[in-house]
Amino acid sequence: MFSPRAFDEKDLQWLDHLLERNAFVTLLTTGDDGLPEISRIPVLYRRQGQQIELLGHWARSNPQAQRHGIAKVLVDGPHGYVSASWYPDKLHIARVPTWDYATAELRGQLQPFNDPNALAELVSALSNRFEASVGQDWRFEPERDDHLRQLRGIVGFRFTVEHTQITLKLSQNHPEPNQLAVIAHLERLATPESHELAQWMRRLRDKAADGD
Repeated sequence: MFSPRAFDEKDLQWLDHLLERNAFVTLLTTGDDGLPEISRIPVLYRRQGQQIELLGHWARSNPQAQRHGIAKVLVDGPHGYVSASWYPDKLHIARVPTWDYATAELRGQLQPFNDPNALAELVSALSNRFEASVGQDWRFEPERDDHLRQLRGIVGFRFTVEHTQITLKLSQNHPEPNQLAVIAHLERLATPESHELAQWMRRLRDKAADGD
């Protein structure tokens, strides 16, 4: 993924934020025909220092369930249009519209697994993670035969990250008056997406001010 140097971010806390807000990622592998295979899939995110792994599962019928080895994962963050008319210096400099965003690309090794115990643990962990986010309490019950039979239809995977590329294009390449103006205009828009993007811009400015 192309990432201009000005927007390249090394702090893995931003990856934590990205996957906390949206664990529904894009998984890319290469098929037997050399063409890309793509799945949109929820994952569990685990990080210990620099060690990162993602866990998830496919439907057994998904061609990606036969893949192993090198793969990529794309993580979506907030994004939105920025009008050139928002910049205070637009009359002095030939400003143009742009699109601000936060995203990450992860490259690493994909390892499928079929062990029933590992699958049961994975499904339990996924339900525990996401049921809470919608205020519900469904649980996978491994003592139930009908629940265990459902595991036959899936293949689990572990994705071990070897390289992380985080891109934060949040107007930080502009002078401060422009940054503040973009934040203010985004906050005036009546959409949750624009408000979230403004919050991320403020968060990046605050971290820069703290020297982190």
